Order: sequence, then C-alpha cells, then structure tokens
Amino acid sequence: MQLRKMGSYIIVIWILSAFTLTGTVHADWARHFVVYDGNSYSITDIPVDASQIGNELGKVTSYSDEEGIYSGHFSNYYPVGTPYYAIQKIETDEAIAVNGSDGMFIRASYEGAYGGGIISWGKVGRYVAGSFAVIIVSLLIWNNWGRAKREVGNEEL
Repeated sequence: MQLRKMGSYIIVIWILSAFTLTGTVHADWARHFVVYDGNSYSITDIPVDASQIGNELGKVTSYSDEEGIYSGHFSNYYPVGTPYYAIQKIETDEAIAVNGSDGMFIRASYEGAYGGGIISWGKVGRYVAGSFAVIIVSLLIWNNWGRAKREVGNEEL
C-alpha cells in the first residue's frame, strides 16, 4: 500500500516538474519567408526572369500565418503547393526562386538555418536530469519521513 502511495507522489511530482521545466519558444515573423531543406529564405521584392529559373527544388508542404515552430518545407506567406526553384548560376545557400500566385518568380534570399523542427538535445537532457533529480529528492524525503515515523512509533512502545 505504501509503495502505491509513493508511486502516486512520484508521478505527481514528475508531472509538476515537467510543466515547470519546459522552455518557451518564440518565432519572430517580422518578415515573410519560406523554408527549404532546413534553411530559411526571406522573400524579397526582386523578380527573377523565367530564363534564369533552374530545376524545381521542392514545394511548400506546410503553411501557417500564426507564429510557431514548424517543420518541413514551410512558409508563412505562400500556400501549400507553391514550388521553389534553383536560380541558374546562384547557389542555394545564397538564394532560391519562388513561383508566386501570379506566375512571376520572386527571389528568396538565404537567411540561415531554420530552427523549427530541430530538437535541442541539450535542453531535453537538462529536463530529463531535472526530472530525475526531483524524483531522487522525493524518494529521499519519503524514505526519511517513513523512517522517522517508524522510529516515533517504536519509541511509544
């Protein structure tokens, strides 16, 4: 019976620690962008001539205009299905072209790696270690409390 009670305490403490240890993630959507191959590209006003368009690289697979962290070929501006293209004589680590709804190609300039969908194993490790620390401390407190209660009971006999 006491083991079941202890298990209940541990579960409650673990859940509470999970809520208090979680971090907050914020995305700054001060600009329109697309994500291709884990990289973020900022939409510009620069048109790309159709003669400069290379191979299709992919398409928008996920769209949202609400701030958050998303994975895949994501955009906060273009709808699902919008294709990305290489620009001839320009590497994808510099820019890509996006085919807008009006059929015009627009340059999207490389901004860096996109943080969405990337798991921070360092944070996960800290959360797990923190949870285990809470569990260990809880077990020690419970064990000492039980021992003290038994000693008081033995003194009364």
